[in-house]
Amino acid sequence: MNPTLKAYIEQEILPRYTHFDKAHQLDHITTVIDQSAKLADMLAAQGTEVDRDMVYVIAAYHDLGIVNGRENHHTDSGKILMADPVLPQYFTSEQLVMMKEAVEDHRASSKQAPRSLYGRIVAEADRQIDPHTILLRTLQFGLKNYPELDKAGHFARAAQHLVEKYGEGGYLKLWFPESDNSRKLAELRRLIADKPALMAMLEEIWKTEV
Repeated sequence: MNPTLKAYIEQEILPRYTHFDKAHQLDHITTVIDQSAKLADMLAAQGTEVDRDMVYVIAAYHDLGIVNGRENHHTDSGKILMADPVLPQYFTSEQLVMMKEAVEDHRASSKQAPRSLYGRIVAEADRQIDPHTILLRTLQFGLKNYPELDKAGHFARAAQHLVEKYGEGGYLKLWFPESDNSRKLAELRRLIADKPALMAMLEEIWKTEV
C-alpha cells in the first residue's frame, strides 16, 4: 500500500485508540487491520481484487467514533473519516463515500447487510470470534457499564448476551462462509451450550479483571 498514507495513519490515527475502553484499544484495531488484509488476500486468490489502501483505512478508522461513546460510534466513525483533511489526497470522493459507508456498516447489531464488499470485509474482520477474547470483552463491558451488578449478576448478563449475539439465531452475521470465523463460531456455540465450561472460563477471566 501507499507508504506515506500508512505512515500518516500509524502516526496520527492509530494512537487515538490508546485512550478508549479496553475492548477498543490498539490491539483490537491492529487485529481488525490484519484480518481485513487476510480477507483481501483470500478474495484476491478467488479472483476478486480490492483496493488495499481502502481496506487498510476502513479498518483503521472503523471505531474512532468511540470517542463520542459506544451507541452511535459506527456513524460517528464515518463522519470522522469524511472530515479527515488528509484522505482526499489519496482517494476520490466516490472512494471516500464507500469507505464511510463501510465504516458505518461494520456494527454487529446492524439490521442491514453492508452496502459493499468493503463493508463486508471490515464487518467480518471485526467479529474476531475467539471464545476467550469474546468472554473477556463481554465481562469488561459489563464491569464498565453495570457497576451495580455483583459477580453472579455479571455472569448472568454475560451468558444472556452471548446467547443473544452468538447463539443459534443470534443477531451476529458472517459474510464469508469460507473464513475461519464460521469454524470459530461453531466452537463458541458449543461453549455457550456447555454452561459449566462457560462459567469456568468466566471465573478465570473474572480473577484477572477484578
